[in-house]
Amino acid sequence: MEYSSKVFVLLFLGIQVVLVTCIQFEVGDKTYGWEVPKTEYYQQLVYNEWASKKRFNVDDTLYFGYDTFADSVLVVSKEDYEKCHSDRPIYYSNDGHSVVTLDRPGLFYFMSGVAEHCEKGQKMVVKVLEPAGVETPPADADQSANQNSSESLPQHKNNNNNATGALAAISSTTIIFCIMTSLLGLFFF
Repeated sequence: MEYSSKVFVLLFLGIQVVLVTCIQFEVGDKTYGWEVPKTEYYQQLVYNEWASKKRFNVDDTLYFGYDTFADSVLVVSKEDYEKCHSDRPIYYSNDGHSVVTLDRPGLFYFMSGVAEHCEKGQKMVVKVLEPAGVETPPADADQSANQNSSESLPQHKNNNNNATGALAAISSTTIIFCIMTSLLGLFFF
């Protein structure tokens, strides 16, 4: 294989990795982590402001780091989020290293399950973008489908190892796509 062909193959494979890679976000970054906001000014802003500065895509993951068994992460409905009700979570974890896969486009509602933490601002809404080239269904159809379908529930991974959580976030479809395009690259280049 000529030098230019090798470079092209490496470039092709590198583009594949970029196109199918998901990102693991650490909620609150290193500044806050997942805890009750420290000052009253930030109580209602910290996590939603953090989320608004990120671009979340399907199959990205959120890592929630906090003191084991001293706090928790819940995924809840919009109604429970607005009222800080934690008695009907869609998902619950209190292991200190919670990883949640954003497995569909749309809104995800997170909050702490510890009494009064949500009221003090430990809650967040994350908007996951539609994949490129996918039409958005009408709002009413999307909302009723999300309420009536178990397929719309997020997938969650609880791992004590961040690397494992990041690997778990890669869907089987993504893996198959990588293998197929790699094989095509080998045959044609």
